[in-house]
Amino acid sequence: MFEQIIWVLSMLLLPVAVLVVVDDWFLRPRRRLAALPALAQDPAPLRLAYAVFPFLLIAGALRLFRSERLDFSLVLVLVSLVGGVIWALDAWWLRGVRARAAVRAGHSAVAIPEPGVVDYARSMVPVVVLVLALRSFLFEPFRIPTDSMMPTLQAGDFILVNKYYYGLRLPVLNTKFVSLHEPSRGDVIVFRYPPDPTMNYIKRVVALAGDRVKIIGDLIYVNDQPLEQSEIGRYSDGCYENMRLTEVHTGEHVHHTLSCRSPWDLGGPRLPSCNRNIERGYQCEEQSAPDGVAGADRGDYAEITVPAGNYMVIGDNRDNSADSRYWGFVPEANLVGAARRIWFNLDLQRSPWITWARIGTRIE
Repeated sequence: MFEQIIWVLSMLLLPVAVLVVVDDWFLRPRRRLAALPALAQDPAPLRLAYAVFPFLLIAGALRLFRSERLDFSLVLVLVSLVGGVIWALDAWWLRGVRARAAVRAGHSAVAIPEPGVVDYARSMVPVVVLVLALRSFLFEPFRIPTDSMMPTLQAGDFILVNKYYYGLRLPVLNTKFVSLHEPSRGDVIVFRYPPDPTMNYIKRVVALAGDRVKIIGDLIYVNDQPLEQSEIGRYSDGCYENMRLTEVHTGEHVHHTLSCRSPWDLGGPRLPSCNRNIERGYQCEEQSAPDGVAGADRGDYAEITVPAGNYMVIGDNRDNSADSRYWGFVPEANLVGAARRIWFNLDLQRSPWITWARIGTRIE
């Protein structure tokens, strides 16, 4: 219900915003001039528009915050352009028009106050441009929406992504104009999802261009060398049951993974013990061959060579991750940045409380 309300209110934002801007910038000054020295009264429909506009802005911000497809950098660019045009046009033209109209009517040149929309534009544009520069060239916050990187990252983690480490890129266009570092094995990266570049994904780099990769029983081999790993024990949290918890060395990174050596898709009905509103449950039931050796695994992957200019990425939650095993490789042009730290955590599906222990955690 909450999502539907937010969607309806956000759909009303654009037409109401256009109405408020046009009226406050062009029509309201005329009403004020005609009413001088008394105070002008706005028509009832406009009073309603001005009253609901702040709530529509909040709804639009919430929808933008929760969206996985909307390009926030594009929104900032558009806001900067619109605000800049309003600010410039008013300074160069409309401010003089208002002053001359007031003088002709026998009032002071400053009798008509500056429209609120112009004041907001003048105050907002520098801030928006600064935020755009910080997000585009330094650090950008992201919210983790899924379990694909558990246990390293959980749904509800808010992370900081270093935008300059892999080179500086133009906002919106994502065109690199300064080259710095290249991703290394084990790096956790944010990238534009190749089948749908409007979405951002986060996974771990396991292989670079030219590497030969294969996966047998959840063990990744790179150039015929298996990644060093050791099983810690079993992981259960009510939504995932009896999963293998493993410590893995990928490049210079030491991290944990969840997996199950099973030939089947683990996703099944939601487990009664799960305290989160997720559609599926994951229960690991492994079967061994008569000699005690585990059989084929659903995540097994025949050897392949990573093409030039591409990276192979896999989620740490091996059996619940849509990654390079299923949709292919990540081109260098799709890189967004390197995930560095968790700066906040709040997953209302998991707990109504902030998980303080996760805040400040370095992403390995």
